[in-house]
Amino acid sequence: MTSQRKDDHVRLAVEQQRGLSGGNQFDEVSFLHHALAGIDRPDVSLAVSFAGVSWPVPLYINAMTGGSEKTGVINRDLAIAARETGVPLASGSMSAYFRDPSCAGTFSVLREENPDGFVVANVNATASVDKARRAVDLLRADALQIHLNVVQETVMPEGDRSFSAWAPQIATIAAAVDVPVIVKEVGFGMSRETVLLLRELGVRAVDVSGRGGTDFARIENGRREFAEYAYLHGWGQSTAACLLDAQQVDLPVLASGGVRHPLDVARSLALGAHGVGVSGGFLRTLLEGGVSALIGQITVWLDQLAALQTMLGARTPTDLSHCDLVISGELRSFCDDRGIDTRLLAQRSRAVGSSPELAGTAR
Repeated sequence: MTSQRKDDHVRLAVEQQRGLSGGNQFDEVSFLHHALAGIDRPDVSLAVSFAGVSWPVPLYINAMTGGSEKTGVINRDLAIAARETGVPLASGSMSAYFRDPSCAGTFSVLREENPDGFVVANVNATASVDKARRAVDLLRADALQIHLNVVQETVMPEGDRSFSAWAPQIATIAAAVDVPVIVKEVGFGMSRETVLLLRELGVRAVDVSGRGGTDFARIENGRREFAEYAYLHGWGQSTAACLLDAQQVDLPVLASGGVRHPLDVARSLALGAHGVGVSGGFLRTLLEGGVSALIGQITVWLDQLAALQTMLGARTPTDLSHCDLVISGELRSFCDDRGIDTRLLAQRSRAVGSSPELAGTAR
């Protein structure tokens, strides 16, 4: 059953990607254009650091799959793409490995094909400390993701129905493993309150993973005989909304969910993310064009991200957080309701000492 479910997830996720209309709340985040903000391309770096972690680029392949023969092939190709482009790579949930150790190779291939890269293991919030350590050991992982998927479990026919122990178990795992723990949603977003709680629980970073990309409520509902949970399709906050909500929280934040192109990567970084993950879009490229197509796509994205930083005057990805942003539409209404002053975002370049002529340049 687990193997079939993993294959179903891949099939349904790719079908979703093909059906996406193209618009999401990232479109309500605009850079204020300063015509003399540009800098020289050789002065631009893509390197980022957070929570004791250093990455050569702020883009990563986020948690996807594993646990079946087909998904093992996908993980092999994702690892090759990560190796050839230098992007970090996160495993899909490793619960299948704990149920059936014979599928270990569908996960360990991530490290076998990418021996020197940054690899992240992935467990759920009910995993024991022993399982968390086994996951890290199997991948020789540099970090551990713990995923939060209450909505998915609720819609999943065979899903969990008890969630009260998740928070204390996250704290237990975070204190017990020897690598940084990153807690991520699976596509429904994180509120400011959740991020604050996770900081108290001792995690090193969060991936807000908001609405806009793969919708696991829709996927699990598609596996139900009568699809009776259709009203939960689209549940949660967008990635842009989550990043705005998490500002001023003293915990590194990563972004994923609905990232369609390099401009969305730049928007996420400008909204405070330290790194930006992509799952569904890269998966579709891989399955439709092969590993060479995915390598090409990631290479182009990184080149274009550097070009956007050059245009915006951001020498590093972190410098994008000094660029002026204009928030519009429903996202602005969300900010009003949550007490977020969007006017400050549109004027923040002044706070870093730029001259009026170069107001958008991050110094």
